[in-house]
Amino acid sequence: MKLGNLLNQLSELTSIHNDEFDSIEIVGISANSEEIQPGYLFIAIPGYQTDGHDYIESALSAGAAVIVGEKDKSDLPVPYIKVSNSRLALAMLACEFYGNPSRNHIVIGITGTNGKTTTSFMLKHMLESAGKTCALFGSVYNIVNGQITSSQRNTTLDAIELQKQIAASQDDFIIIEVSSHGIAQHRIWGIEFDVCLFTNLDQDHLDYHHNMEEYFKVKASLFDQLSTQGRAVINCYDSWGEKLADLISQKEIIPLGKDAYFLERKSSDPIAHLFLNNESYKLKLNMLGIHNFQNAAMAFLTASQLGINGQLMEDCLQSFSGVPGRFEVFQHPCGANFIVDYAHTAAAFSQCLQTALEMKAKSITHIFGFRGDRDPNKRREMADVSCEFSDLSILTFDDLNSIPHKKMEETLLQYHKDGKTLVIPDRTLAIKHAWDTATNGEWVIITGKGHENYQQEFELPTSSDAETLQYLLNNSNEQEASIS
Repeated sequence: MKLGNLLNQLSELTSIHNDEFDSIEIVGISANSEEIQPGYLFIAIPGYQTDGHDYIESALSAGAAVIVGEKDKSDLPVPYIKVSNSRLALAMLACEFYGNPSRNHIVIGITGTNGKTTTSFMLKHMLESAGKTCALFGSVYNIVNGQITSSQRNTTLDAIELQKQIAASQDDFIIIEVSSHGIAQHRIWGIEFDVCLFTNLDQDHLDYHHNMEEYFKVKASLFDQLSTQGRAVINCYDSWGEKLADLISQKEIIPLGKDAYFLERKSSDPIAHLFLNNESYKLKLNMLGIHNFQNAAMAFLTASQLGINGQLMEDCLQSFSGVPGRFEVFQHPCGANFIVDYAHTAAAFSQCLQTALEMKAKSITHIFGFRGDRDPNKRREMADVSCEFSDLSILTFDDLNSIPHKKMEETLLQYHKDGKTLVIPDRTLAIKHAWDTATNGEWVIITGKGHENYQQEFELPTSSDAETLQYLLNNSNEQEASIS
């Protein structure tokens, strides 16, 4: 693609243009100097830990034909385009370079603090049960044209990779889990969404967004990218969802919990009834969790807007097997239930723990921790909710990030309550303690990591909560076999 064509997209960010640019052929774009090849355009982005401007010389040595950045630069051997916002420029260039690929698909964006992953997997299952093909970009894995690749650290791919993958997709539908960081950092710029979903909002990421109003505004801005005929499916059982519905009232809205769209369910009943324009549908799930009925309803309403048959959706929900790390159940030989869940906010804790209460747990043990370098203001509420709904809270390590081992241990001790909590920093040993002391009818809820691998090494030779439980289960089976 000619540089001149690409620069037409940057008119908002720069007034620089030169007729000579029209003849420069760009064969690729990247913000990573290690990916640069001859003929590439390199975009220098000021990061949180490193500054891309420091890697311009490396990009030039690798053959970069053009450099884009925010800082003043002179005497470079190739054209340098100064812009006001490198991240936005990256998104604009990526969208144009890959030919605005979202226009060739039906694109669904799902945002919210909790429930994005489960809702996306349920929706994908419904669409595929109807014979459609579906790409998925999210926190567990990405799948395009039936090929699964592991997810990056970010829920939402960077702008270049996302546009590249959408362009490569031959699928009928594209489902994207859209994080607040992904929106704020322009990773989804230029994507036209046919349907956008809002699941809920809870205190999270306030180390980045500063306050709940700012967090909400970022999430709400996703709905600005709805296509002209686009629809918004909003969970109005959540107060922030109600606020969003009022804010975008000029758009076509399907509001779960309002008007003709609502759920009815008796406590502990494995079936809920979804009412959709005076029609009643049964939502019967194999997944535990009160919150999963709302996730299922959001997926159902979305699929119905896409023309999927209601009876088919009823049937395929019953065959939905769940999502790795989302209320994933492991059975202890003694009859206790061990649950692995990604819950990392107070509201998500409450949903998990109240599910155990609803299922008549004889006792509840909750294992969780706090992530280093993340919003510390939500920790007190997390600890309070855990103590309110569980008989014992075991405080342990989550991802330490840059926080030293000793400092995080001291942080955990700040939330210790005599008779109500234990502090066992090693996560695998915390799980082992609960495993070794488990009793029939007890529920042990392990939250925070879900499907994710551990970032640091622990004493047991395992790399995730699920793997730790499987390791303990295997050991229990071996011991039982040796005794018999």
